[in-house]
Amino acid sequence: MTSKKKLILSVNLFGIVIAGCSAIAAYEANDESGEEEKIPVGILHSLSGTMAMSETSVMDAELMAIEEINEAGGVLGKELVPIIEDGASQPSTFSERASKLLQQDGVDVIFGGWTSASRKAMLPVLEGNNGLLFYPIQYEGMEASPNIFYNGAAPNQQIVPAVDWLLENKGDEFFLLGSDYVFPRLANQIISAQLEENDATLVDEQYTPMGHTDYNTVISRIQESKPSVIFNTLNGDSNVAFFQQLADAGITPDDVTVLSASVAEEEITGIGADAIEGHYASWNYFQSTDTAENEAFAENYQEAYGSDRVTGDPIEAGYFMVHLWAKAVEEAGTTDVDEVRAAADGIQFDAPNGTVTIDGDTQHVHKTVRIGEVQEDGQFEEVWNSGKPVEPDPYLEEFDWASDITEP
Repeated sequence: MTSKKKLILSVNLFGIVIAGCSAIAAYEANDESGEEEKIPVGILHSLSGTMAMSETSVMDAELMAIEEINEAGGVLGKELVPIIEDGASQPSTFSERASKLLQQDGVDVIFGGWTSASRKAMLPVLEGNNGLLFYPIQYEGMEASPNIFYNGAAPNQQIVPAVDWLLENKGDEFFLLGSDYVFPRLANQIISAQLEENDATLVDEQYTPMGHTDYNTVISRIQESKPSVIFNTLNGDSNVAFFQQLADAGITPDDVTVLSASVAEEEITGIGADAIEGHYASWNYFQSTDTAENEAFAENYQEAYGSDRVTGDPIEAGYFMVHLWAKAVEEAGTTDVDEVRAAADGIQFDAPNGTVTIDGDTQHVHKTVRIGEVQEDGQFEEVWNSGKPVEPDPYLEEFDWASDITEP
């Protein structure tokens, strides 16, 4: 762990640009046969702007996985060298930085993104340059690209089971609140169709811009409509403002249940546990998930970055997806994108949340679904899980009620 801490701390201390330059210099070093001794890989997250609160920790987990792989001998006997870029919470910047990584730095794979807006901005760049993106975040589905491996939950692995659980346990009058971009808009299409199928009621649907921080008007509408459930798809630091202002208004979990799709342990740290205790989230992993792999993962993450740091679902996905790519490269015997894609079907890794398996047909992963309640210490107590990994169904083909859902 000592060398791991040195590498990670050097990246953080000397900055993104210097780390990137050092990586390129290392990559250009060849052996006597002229073959590259090192493999450059791209890391592209928001390290500034409204999403930095969430994405910086995912990058840290990816760096930890890279260091673990290097300590074990690398990939195909070669050291992985991360080249880090800042998407700055702007889709256009993600597009520009992805192009730079693929065209100038010569990487075959990028680990990164959070919002669906950032993923969709990178998609034409990836397809135009035949690069791979390993994407760590749950999303709205209704998408397939041969150049993306989706390592977060598809909607049938998060949104649909969460609505089923809420209808069974918390009530049938839903208030939908989201940031105004593709994930919340399409997620709420799915939820609305599911509510209609179950004869439940949609009392209101509200969107705010990314980075929005004044929720007084939204809270007034919540007080007027008196829903039993708020399904929350806000992203980034808007969650801090919303939960703190909800608590300031005296609205408690006894009044209305809030279930979030993008609030993990890291975001709870920013919100403050006292403002969100008793509310819920749906994920595939919690820091409290009871597996031997998770015990080691959480311990190593805190040893590398500090005992006050927490893990969470996107952080865990960022970690295991690097290992999945490395195993696919070993299976293919090359980093060539087409050959790695072909070799990836059925690749497994014993992740902190349990064993994850790549589905070659959809390029998603089989994952266990979990719902947790926020506790006083900022951790989740798991109140329900699917009992086994759920096969990904990104187009919700198994649900007749979802047949008319289209991208907004």
